[in-house]
Amino acid sequence: MKLSINLNKIALIRNSRGSISPNLEYFARVALEEDILGLTVHPRPDNRHIRYEDLKLIKKLTNEYQKEFNIEGNHQEPSSSEYKGFLALIEEFKPTQATLVPDDTNQLTSDHGWDVNDLNAENFTSSIMNNCERCSVFIDAGTDLSLINNNNINAIEIYTGPYADAFKSGDNELLDRELKKIIFTAESAKKEGFRVNAGHDLDLNNLILLREHNLIDEVSIGHAIITESLDKGFKTIIRQYIEVING
Repeated sequence: MKLSINLNKIALIRNSRGSISPNLEYFARVALEEDILGLTVHPRPDNRHIRYEDLKLIKKLTNEYQKEFNIEGNHQEPSSSEYKGFLALIEEFKPTQATLVPDDTNQLTSDHGWDVNDLNAENFTSSIMNNCERCSVFIDAGTDLSLINNNNINAIEIYTGPYADAFKSGDNELLDRELKKIIFTAESAKKEGFRVNAGHDLDLNNLILLREHNLIDEVSIGHAIITESLDKGFKTIIRQYIEVING
């Protein structure tokens, strides 16, 4: 299992103040200097976090550090004056991996995977593999990968939101059901030759159980890294401010 760090939340905090702080390049470099697989971003049509200029920066940095670049998005989103469109971005930046997610334009975060019928539709991903090494699709746990018949897809990302909710609930029966769904989909994907990724609401606690089954090649994590950084550093910083104020 390898880690790809999602930088969306850092960009979101930066954009909320209309400033350059927190500095995306600084945190991208901090991440890239560690033993990670690479960086993930999900540019959205409303530019709420990752922007076009950020993509140019991250492409440059991942090349510099020889790490992977993963761009997520909905390839069916139309372009606009504010957004070039997912396919145009993939063609321009040629990431290591393009991850297709069935999000609506105004959706806050990803909350479901593609329907198998969509994935098997003619020309669903025909142009993407020309511009990246891997075309990954976001799918729900419990999906049977033997049902996918599309040679332009060579990776999947299992949506782990329900698993994370079950882990947090303390309901062991529910957790067991959700974990079995992930295992079923991961095993069927491996059998069909797909790379297996996973993501959404994974954190330091619920990640351990997934790792033990040794079925996931890559996890993409962003939100939890930020919230856990706050949890572990908030008190320390407050005390440092108090020391400065008290002199």
